[in-house]
Amino acid sequence: MSTVKPLTDAEATAVIKESITRIVPDADFSLVRPDDRFRDVLELDSLDFLSLVELLSERTGVRIDEEDYPELTTLADATRFLVGRSRDAAGSAP
Repeated sequence: MSTVKPLTDAEATAVIKESITRIVPDADFSLVRPDDRFRDVLELDSLDFLSLVELLSERTGVRIDEEDYPELTTLADATRFLVGRSRDAAGSAP
């Protein structure tokens, strides 16, 4: 079982952007403000979004369930979610 490392805001944002770029290589983050719905701005479809969820989970060790998806709407929300969940998971690790 892998241990989860608590993420900073900068680390979480970087992981999100790098993961999106793996799915949409030409993603232009200059078009995305922190509170924009990045799926709409970057035109991620449902399969792209599921790929993003898988990548984020793999890269951070954070479990992301379907009921968490609304927390991954904007870059700011997704960053808050990953930072909070990684801290929670790291705190509960044996």
